[in-house]
Amino acid sequence: MARKNALGRGLGALIDDADKEKLEKLERITEVEIEKISVNPFQPRSNFDEEALQELASSIRELGIIQPISLREMEDGTYQLISGERRLKAATMARLTTIPAYIRTADDQAMLELALVENIQREDLDAIEIAISYHRLIEECNLTQENLSERVGKKRSTVANYLRLLRLPAEIQLGIRERKISMGHARSLISVENPDEQIELYYQIIRDELSVRQAEELVRKLVSRKVKTEDKIRKKQQLNEVYQNLQKQLSGFFSSDIQVRVNDKGKGKIVIPFETPEDLERIMELFDRLKA
Repeated sequence: MARKNALGRGLGALIDDADKEKLEKLERITEVEIEKISVNPFQPRSNFDEEALQELASSIRELGIIQPISLREMEDGTYQLISGERRLKAATMARLTTIPAYIRTADDQAMLELALVENIQREDLDAIEIAISYHRLIEECNLTQENLSERVGKKRSTVANYLRLLRLPAEIQLGIRERKISMGHARSLISVENPDEQIELYYQIIRDELSVRQAEELVRKLVSRKVKTEDKIRKKQQLNEVYQNLQKQLSGFFSSDIQVRVNDKGKGKIVIPFETPEDLERIMELFDRLKA
């Protein structure tokens, strides 16, 4: 089986002016002195598991670097990291003095895009890291969700689902990064609009060790109750408006402060107050006119 391109869409999709000769040049591997390499300022990853780095360093000492890192050459003869910071860190821990690398030429935007797209393809990323990378590609590389889905070889709906995770409270996002809940759990919480309720459900999922399906059912019941409550309130408001209009019309007709009172079951009464016996007689005459 052919090995899948780590960038998914290939370099030609990322650098518009890339021709065959340039691409062949980019595929050449060069041994570069580690002390001449500076970290990519656009690197999206912020957390590196120390134990995993130690394991990778041990592997590098035994087998060497399996996948070269990507660099761009600076004017002063030094290099700046485009992608592969984890491998660079592990190589340093393994006390290597050089590291195999692809030397590429790219402006900052193309450099950022390359780093982000390669980063997204890694299997060890958490959902928030992927979501942040997607967001940065859209915001900093001026991509639409459609452009982004083509770049990373993912469905647009998949990209949208990751981006929605960034709407969750920071507390829940941290829980996703620490793998206390899965992306499936987190997606179920997105349909809850109130952040306080989202956090409450988040802790219930952890406390009760709910599966994704159980979490989805929990959220469904909550949303259903809220919809029923909102429907009830809306209907009551609509009825109140009807009663208020009726009260206004009757008050105008009888020239009196008519009260329309209705309970929750829909039962009620109309109160027609009068000030004097003469006022009562006037109201009775109005009833007589209605009968005529």
